[in-house]
Amino acid sequence: MSKQLELLHELVPKAVVIGVLANPNAPTAEPQIRDLQAAAKVLGLRLHVLNVGSEGDINTAFATLLAQRADALFVTADAFLLARRDSIVALAARNGLPTMYAQYDFVASGGLITYTSSILDATRQAGVYTGRILKGEKPADLPVTQPTRFELVINLKTAKTLGLDVPDKLLALADAVIE
Repeated sequence: MSKQLELLHELVPKAVVIGVLANPNAPTAEPQIRDLQAAAKVLGLRLHVLNVGSEGDINTAFATLLAQRADALFVTADAFLLARRDSIVALAARNGLPTMYAQYDFVASGGLITYTSSILDATRQAGVYTGRILKGEKPADLPVTQPTRFELVINLKTAKTLGLDVPDKLLALADAVIE
């Protein structure tokens, strides 16, 4: 989470107030918010966490972001939010909010930027685990692994629409650029 916030800040250096969409019903929400708050403190940013746990909360959250004059937005990783990616991406674009998404699908749908673990690498690892289990290993005996490959994806079309100049450094770091 801290790297994601750092990349958003690098892309939008004038952003000081960052809105955060989080599903309070998700078990991962609290740790994600804690990580973001710690990163924001280091970067000198102010976070406004908005709980989005139902369909109606999305429009309310964006109205609140505008009232609080958020400079950018961070959408946490969550299945509920992912299922509503088209409306979230559309609202972010309509309101001119540069947004970091925690999942690739948002950027593929027109969102601005994501930095997340590689889906290909995770799929490969799942295959390795499946193979080990099929060969007789007990799932409880298998080690827990963390992602080792992360991907930075930037949507240049969205950046242009938002009037953002993507720094050359970010373009050079990007694993994929959507034009």
